[in-house]
Amino acid sequence: MISNARMFLAVAAVMVIELGTADAKTTIRYAVVGDSYSIGEGATEKESWPALLARHLTKSGRPVELVSNPSRTGWTTQDAIEHELSLFRAARPDFATLMIGVNDWVQGVAPEVFRERLAHLMDEMRAVLPNQKQLLVVNIPDFSVTPDGPNYARGRDISAGLTSFNRIIAEEARRRGLNVVDIFPLSQKMRGRPELIAADGLHPSAVTYEQWEELIFPAAAALLA
Repeated sequence: MISNARMFLAVAAVMVIELGTADAKTTIRYAVVGDSYSIGEGATEKESWPALLARHLTKSGRPVELVSNPSRTGWTTQDAIEHELSLFRAARPDFATLMIGVNDWVQGVAPEVFRERLAHLMDEMRAVLPNQKQLLVVNIPDFSVTPDGPNYARGRDISAGLTSFNRIIAEEARRRGLNVVDIFPLSQKMRGRPELIAADGLHPSAVTYEQWEELIFPAAAALLA
């Protein structure tokens, strides 16, 4: 016959196992597809907005683990398709962010080609997520306001060009019922603010990434509520 003490210990052990399993299940796996802006170029990876977002969501009561962020400086939508999607699938995320397109515009990718590649990325990412609505899209910032930004214009109007690409991003996201965080107006505040610009004269500083995260956080929290 089992004593009361032994029975209590057995029940307690089962409770610990069940609680541990529940904790593991409630941790949200977060994966990123992006370029320099998502990896935190100009700051450290820990100061990137995805890393800040994961910590902020966790502190707010939604445990989030950043399980994959293979974003790279200079990468286009085609690079993301070729090099990031396989890692995204392997990460088995529950929640994801997509912020890409600036290098497509810089490299002169035609709008219709950009649209096709962006749509492919969105569809492939959504196919991996248990809830297809939990893909949060962030649009392209206005790098024309940085000291080095005009060097990438090649005679074009940077703000107008990026606005046209952001329109494509908004349209493709809307077709899929995805939320878009509009970072463009906030990014324009970097103009004439050295503390908001990295030492390379082109990318955001850690301070700016923190500001972006503050804008992105409410949208992410709402998706995960």
